[in-house]
Amino acid sequence: MQKRWLSLLIGGVAGAFVTVAWIYLQNDIHRNYLDPKLPFQVYTPPRAPDYARPTAWHLNPQMAGYYADPRKVDVFFVHGTTFNGGRDWLARIDSKAVDQDVHAIHLPNYAAPFAIMGNVYAPKYRQASLYTQLTLREDAREARQFAYRDVEAAFRAFLSQRKGGRGFVIVGVEQGGVLAERLLRDVVAPDPELKGQLVAAYLLETLVPERQFGSEGLFTPACLSRNQVGCAVSYLSVEANRPDKALQRQQKAVYWEGDRLEPLNAQKAICVNPILGGLSDESADAKRSLGATNATGLEWGVEPALIPRKVSARCVRGLLLVEKPGSSSFQDAGTWEDQRKVNAYNLFYGDLQEDFQKRWTAFRTIQP
Repeated sequence: MQKRWLSLLIGGVAGAFVTVAWIYLQNDIHRNYLDPKLPFQVYTPPRAPDYARPTAWHLNPQMAGYYADPRKVDVFFVHGTTFNGGRDWLARIDSKAVDQDVHAIHLPNYAAPFAIMGNVYAPKYRQASLYTQLTLREDAREARQFAYRDVEAAFRAFLSQRKGGRGFVIVGVEQGGVLAERLLRDVVAPDPELKGQLVAAYLLETLVPERQFGSEGLFTPACLSRNQVGCAVSYLSVEANRPDKALQRQQKAVYWEGDRLEPLNAQKAICVNPILGGLSDESADAKRSLGATNATGLEWGVEPALIPRKVSARCVRGLLLVEKPGSSSFQDAGTWEDQRKVNAYNLFYGDLQEDFQKRWTAFRTIQP
């Protein structure tokens, strides 16, 4: 009996070792496949977008001839990573696969919460590949730095083209949030007129350093309540029961130091709880959640069904730890690559919608 127990124990340990080894081996295999194997310094980037043309935008109310309601606020939206990589460091703006993922996942889940009271402008840009999000290699960071030039050009085009009245909102998701972070620092913060017109910035699934974006931040302060304007909502959500994912996210986080992306390392990051609408380490229980949804595949303009009172969240050491519904609609699915991109659902859709509308209302009451 004792020998049998010992055999089972040895077998279990060996099985666990093989499983862990396979996970690491699988990760290495996928990363190796996505690696362009060409230094970025000698890489030829794809053709630059021309933001005077409709083909350079996923959404542009002015160019599409949509009615831009002046009672709404203009929203500049920068999507996250949809390009896996392989031979290329950067995505082409005419990629059908990229377009499909942006329109199926990013717009309905992450831009749509801002559409009821917002005119959403969403540029295409030569995004850095998924591979660059999985490593801190110098050339990977250079590819991500390169992507910023498109986003800044698109933002300046947005400022000249937009049809709404006073005020604007910036929204960036994951890679797009990191790029929007620099927009705030380099374009908005130094310009008193632009800074005064910023209703709010939403850096979703993004870690930003407290010394730059804290409540007394150098550039755009973190939001303390939902009545505050000219501030930033920033968080990176991780499942509360996955400390391994939390560690991985922190290890790969970067921030802007001058025109370079540097590892965030042990710097403290801000965490604005989207359920509470402000910086807080208070635990927001599920009954305060205004609605999670999986809007993937919905056409633009179609309102998804929200599931309220099912998500709890708390900021812990700069990360937003969440408890989410057990429904299959909120489980990570798809390929190995898909599981390392932004979620194909939004646990805080209703909370962001409410947050945005309250800040826009507050902004209008203080504007002449």
